[in-house]
Amino acid sequence: MADFVPKTIVKSATRVLTNPIDSVSSFDTIVDGVVTDNPFTCTTYTVSGETMDAVAITKRSYGARLVWEDAEAKNVGNTTERYDTSAGFNAGVAIIMESAPLATQHGGTCSHDPDLDTYSATLRCHDANGELYTVTVSRDHIDVSSYSDDAILAKVEAWADSVPTLA
Repeated sequence: MADFVPKTIVKSATRVLTNPIDSVSSFDTIVDGVVTDNPFTCTTYTVSGETMDAVAITKRSYGARLVWEDAEAKNVGNTTERYDTSAGFNAGVAIIMESAPLATQHGGTCSHDPDLDTYSATLRCHDANGELYTVTVSRDHIDVSSYSDDAILAKVEAWADSVPTLA
């Protein structure tokens, strides 16, 4: 029987952040900055005759945690909301917090606990060497995956080191 022979080694790495990213706006600034500034020196490429962006956001997710408490500060309800955009996140949180019918049904007052919020964005990146890899920026960590050249990780690491929030 013939053996399988590996052709490439695909790697992944994670950086756990010392402090979570503190707000949706800070998160968006970081993610949008990667697309705009291209700190990994990514290059455009062609797929089926179509030119693809050097760095593209393939997915964004924003999660909010809201709780209702009664007059004695007892938790009488909670919800976790998910949104595809930060605008949806901000508007959705405001609507839920201001909803008198929800407050009545829960029998308490709604509050938003931003410490329990989650954010994440997945970026598809094309390195000059031809590799496609992903960088996922989350509120509390960054993942680099599907790369084989260690120089890719070095670029992402240098960028993360240059952003104080990501130290």
